[in-house]
Parts: sequence; C-alpha cells; structure tokens
Amino acid sequence: MGRKRRVWIPHVYHHIYSRGNNRQNIFHDEIDMTEVFRLLDMIHIEYPISISVFCILTNHYHFLLKSESASISKVMCIFNKRYTDYYNRKYHHIGHVFQQRFNSSPVLTPQNLLKVSRYIHRNPISTYMPMAMKMEDYPYCSYQYYKTSTPPPYSFINIHDLPSSLYPQINKTASQYCQYVESEI
Repeated sequence: MGRKRRVWIPHVYHHIYSRGNNRQNIFHDEIDMTEVFRLLDMIHIEYPISISVFCILTNHYHFLLKSESASISKVMCIFNKRYTDYYNRKYHHIGHVFQQRFNSSPVLTPQNLLKVSRYIHRNPISTYMPMAMKMEDYPYCSYQYYKTSTPPPYSFINIHDLPSSLYPQINKTASQYCQYVESEI
C-alpha cells in the first residue's frame, strides 16, 4: 500500500519537522548548522520559499515553511537528501540519517500559526536540559530576529508574517509577538 499523499496548500505555512534516526544527533557543530542554511538558501534560489520560524536542535529541526511554486514534498525531499549526502560524507556514515520522511501539517488559521510558532520558538528552553536560558540566546532559532530586530541574514527568512497574525486588538509588531511567545501558557 502506498503512502498517503502530502497536503500542500500554496500561500499557507506548513509546520515541518524531522528527527535523526533513533533520535540520534544529526547536527553536531556550527558547520552542520551552517550547512542547513546554505542548503535552504540554494533551494530558495530555485524554488522561492519563505520560512517564518525555524529551530534546529541537535537531533531534529522545525520549520514553518511556505512554498508557493513547488510542493513542500519537493522542497523537503531536496533538503533532506542533500543534508543526508553532506552528513554521510562528513561523518563517513552509512544508512539513514533521518528517522523517517519529514512530518508536515498545514497551519490554516492565524491563531494556530501563533501557537505553532510559540511551540517552535520555545523548543531550546523546553528541553529536558535547556539548550539556552533565553530563547533569543539560542543561535539556531529564528526567535533572535524577532526579539532583537536584527535583520535575518538570509532572504528566505520572513519575520513579517507572524506579527500580522496577532489578534486584531493588539499592535501587530515584533515586540508584541515576543510578549505573546514569552507569556506563560
């Protein structure tokens, strides 16, 4: 029996995540993290993508990704394949790098977009042993760009869509978005 087809809705962000095989670490150092961004930048040149939230931890990643011209299956297939090739060469690894094909779900409402983004951004401080004391201090998460107003270094990172998802009665700014993410759940 074949796999269920992926849902792809252009103009909608999708929560995409994948984990290392057997929950093993697949991002070991700064060079591995840099490779993630290099690959996403290369993909962005051929298939324009927009990532409003990302968090790359040692054994998994999360993206809120939107692709208007190519399916997310195509985009993520390229990403996972290229990262696997890189990883296998660098670490002389044979076999699966990722536990399974990536997981994804479209995020259809502004409220859900905010909830998913909060979950992703809080990952580094919510782990069993926190990877950072403050979300903005974790270097492989997009939260730093919202908190510090530092322009993202890559054109595929879009920090403008999330604040516009805030409830109508709230000022739609990055600062208000950060207050939402940092508030107690």
